[in-house]
Parts: sequence; C-alpha cells; structure tokens
Amino acid sequence: MLSIVALLHGPDRPGLVATVAGWIFKRGGNILHADQHRDSEEQIFFQRIEWLHPVDDSEIPAVAEAFSKMATHELGMHCHVSVSSELGRVGVLVSKMPHCLRDLAFRFQQDELRGEIGCVISNHRDVEPFCRSLHLPFYYIPIDASLKADAENAQLKILKGHGVNLVVLARYMQVLSGEFIDSIEVPIINIHHSFLPAFAGGRPYHQAYARGVKIIGATAHYVTAELDQGPIIAQDVARVSHRHSVEDLIRKGRDLEELVLAQAVRWHLEHRVLVYGNKTVVFD
Repeated sequence: MLSIVALLHGPDRPGLVATVAGWIFKRGGNILHADQHRDSEEQIFFQRIEWLHPVDDSEIPAVAEAFSKMATHELGMHCHVSVSSELGRVGVLVSKMPHCLRDLAFRFQQDELRGEIGCVISNHRDVEPFCRSLHLPFYYIPIDASLKADAENAQLKILKGHGVNLVVLARYMQVLSGEFIDSIEVPIINIHHSFLPAFAGGRPYHQAYARGVKIIGATAHYVTAELDQGPIIAQDVARVSHRHSVEDLIRKGRDLEELVLAQAVRWHLEHRVLVYGNKTVVFD
C-alpha cells in the first residue's frame, strides 16, 4: 500500500497533534510514524506524520490534497505532503573528485536511497568512464569564466530535460550563480569540509594540518544564493592528532563527506527535512 507523508510547521497552539491524528482516524487511516517538535523560543510547532489510507492507490493523491488543505486553512500550518510512490530523481554535478558520486551511485544501485540518478554533469571528464560503466547519462560541460552563463544554461536544460527533482553537488568545485539557483526550481544539496569559515580556499586540509587541528568534519546543506550559508542538513566529525599526516586528514575527510552527503540525501528523499528560516528540523 502507498503511504502518505506530511511535513507541517506553523504557530504552536493546543490540540494540533489531536486534530491531525483525529482527521486521519476519522477517515480510516492508520498512522505508521509520527514525530513532532516545538521550538520554545519561536513558539513554532513542527510535525512529520506518515500514514496508510484504506483507499485505492489512484485515490491517494486526492486524500493527500485534502489533508494539505485542512492543515493549511484550518490549522494555519505550512504543509508539504508527498506519496511514497513519488521517488527521487537526482541530478549530480561533480568536478574531478569522484568519491561522493561513486558512493551515491552504489547506494542508489543497492536501493539504499529512494530513487535514481537521472544524469551526471561535470566540468571535467575524469568521472566519465565511471558513469559509462554504470550506464549513467554523462554530460561534459566545460566552465569558462567569460561563458559561465552559457554553461549554466546548458546545465539547466539537461537537468530539466531529465526531470530531476533534486540536484546534488558531489564535490562540484564551481560557485552556482543566483540565476541558476532561482531557475532550477528544485532543492540543491552541497557537501564540503566543516572548517568554514576557517581555512577557506584551496588546500583546506593542508591549512588545517599546519594549524594542528584536533577534529575534522563535513557539512551537507541546502544551497542558497549566499555562498555556503544555506540551511544545514547533516554534519559529522572525526578526531585527529599529531600522528596524522595531511594524507590521513584528506582520507578521513573524504570518508566523512561520503557519509554525511548520503545521510542528507536519504533524509531529503524520505521527506524527513523541514526547512524554516535558515535552519532545518530533521526527523531522523
């Protein structure tokens, strides 16, 4: 059976949980998972609820729409509703470093992530043989500073042509323009090391090694027009010591990047991430 997932957030008031559960119960639904959170400083209520409904699959979208209208008009909530049959179709942008792309590709192949990679776009040809080996549509679009707008327009055409509903920057070493971010009209997830704003620019692990850092990390976040300032989805760290070389730091950093990016993509595709302001609530 298809399940329905709703993400709600809005002003907190008594009876919200009971009203939501009652609406589902009165219509014969069976709640599979329910989780909620209250931001005591902002007085905002957040909820993720998933349920089964005893109707034909063809009627499920109408039930989802009816719930969304109730949550919006009666409860005053912002509401996003999805159906379990709606699988993610991901477009990946990558430069030379293949580790995050490889990890995501194999996770999709093993059905660890819901959906599929629709296409891969790169400004280098380094990952082309890997993509061909897995029959992933690969597109090479070089980036020239004077022709960047043309390159981004070509990327947009490819991504929209493949019908992607999520874009992942799997170590894509180019800054997306505000025009690209506005035009793509789907969420974008980026992964990078967690030293920022320290050790910005090239060779961050060499800079970190020179400063004798004791932890390294990775951050996955949604992309906004403000560089590396979008809402954070997932982070993790690993401890290092004086015994670790620069190569050790880079290796550990890449391992973290793979894990953190995969977690962020999984949470997004399972509709577990609720964005408000410049923050996220993640129902893991």
